[in-house]
Amino acid sequence: MEFPRGTIKELTFQSNELGEEMQLLIYLPANFSPLYKYSLLIAQDGRDYFQLGRIGRLADEFLFEREIENIIIVGIPYKNVEDRRRKYHPDGEQNQQYIRFLAHELVPFLDKEFPTYHMGSTRALIGDSLGATVSLMTALYYPHTFGKVLLQSPFVNDKVLKLVEEFKEAQLIEIYHGIGTQEIEVKTTDGKTSDFLSPNRQLSKVMTEKPFTYFYEEFRGNHTWTYWQPDLRRALKMMF
Repeated sequence: MEFPRGTIKELTFQSNELGEEMQLLIYLPANFSPLYKYSLLIAQDGRDYFQLGRIGRLADEFLFEREIENIIIVGIPYKNVEDRRRKYHPDGEQNQQYIRFLAHELVPFLDKEFPTYHMGSTRALIGDSLGATVSLMTALYYPHTFGKVLLQSPFVNDKVLKLVEEFKEAQLIEIYHGIGTQEIEVKTTDGKTSDFLSPNRQLSKVMTEKPFTYFYEEFRGNHTWTYWQPDLRRALKMMF
């Protein structure tokens, strides 16, 4: 069945934190009106979420069926693999600047341009792999700005685990966390293979010990969009 389609517009945004122009893909629902208020979902790996994750089509369907609340989706594409690592990896040269860009520049801009709620509980971050990692880190640094995080197969290292272990305001954040049972030999961009499953299980254990609102599931599948796409259906429905 064909659902009324939302629109996706492209904007460029000058970031002072990063010292560069950032491209934004902005999905507005089919019945968008400045008279309504909207929750925000900000996607790292923005182009992938629209093209491979088909997140816009999912939102069209769910909004038409009234299965999720009114939502605006903002995708932030990465420029190339190196750029992605610089910004998303916990040890990336621009990781801290990118996190500040999300909280200090992007959110105020979106709140000004669109009819949003201006509340942490109505703002979510999503990403896959390293995109999930930086989404989680951002929410932990700015829990009053971002109250929801959707993690699809995050890269987890000691730095990430330590951040979660030391985090004091878990009651502010709602987390959706999925990882594939076959993610034991993931080819990473540096040409190596690494086990994603064990560190994710460790992360889950740490999360469970804190008062996060937390959902965790291991799906049968590997580190690809073949499995993230169907997982996204459930994640969106559950979180919105």
